[in-house]
Amino acid sequence: MARVALVTGAGRGIGAAVAERLAQDGWDVVVNYRATAEGAETVATTIKAFGQRALIHKADVSRPDEVQAMLDETIRELGRLDAVVNNAGIYQRGSVDATDPADWHEALDVNLTAAWYVVKAALAHLGQDARIVNVASILGATGSKHGAHYAASKGGLIAMTKSLAKELAPRGILVNCVAPGSIATDMIGKDTPQERAAREAGIPLGRVGEAHEVAGAVSFLLGPDATYVTGQVLHVNGGLYV
Repeated sequence: MARVALVTGAGRGIGAAVAERLAQDGWDVVVNYRATAEGAETVATTIKAFGQRALIHKADVSRPDEVQAMLDETIRELGRLDAVVNNAGIYQRGSVDATDPADWHEALDVNLTAAWYVVKAALAHLGQDARIVNVASILGATGSKHGAHYAASKGGLIAMTKSLAKELAPRGILVNCVAPGSIATDMIGKDTPQERAAREAGIPLGRVGEAHEVAGAVSFLLGPDATYVTGQVLHVNGGLYV
């Protein structure tokens, strides 16, 4: 039976690319989404085209009851769980003055607390050599002048990754983090041509990254060459942060 991976926020962007890459690698995939139903269906079709099973599950992962229901269905329908990719997230730009408490809590709930809920629910099913990969951000390491709440949530995700790696190592569970830089997804899709040119000028490789390049990093961390890698942050940013 193929290994099973749960990918949160897999209806679009990096999550979709990760789900499709894992299917190409031979994984069955749980495609979680909250609002992008059509995208999730497209991802599931691609997974099946690679000969793998796809389970679509709508859930708001910032709600522990919905997370538990998703894990229950995963085991019921696919029979096992071998990896979790916590990718679901939101990016709200805004200064401290323009950010209200609700914005702060939403960023932390979706980008950080939700990942903890998923890990906590998944641990009952993850065995020896299971993997957890959290998708953070370059801004979790560098900070952001456009959103302290977003950067704080991603920095917290990095710290949680390192902590869980130490805690879960005796159980044979590897926990790592991928931290993308500027990636061509909806998050930067509103760039004007001038903004995109300025963004790319600041990146040593001279371009933004592609979602499949982040998916490749996740593939490595879930693969056979990463059996002695845990507690690490793999930056995928074109040299913007080294």
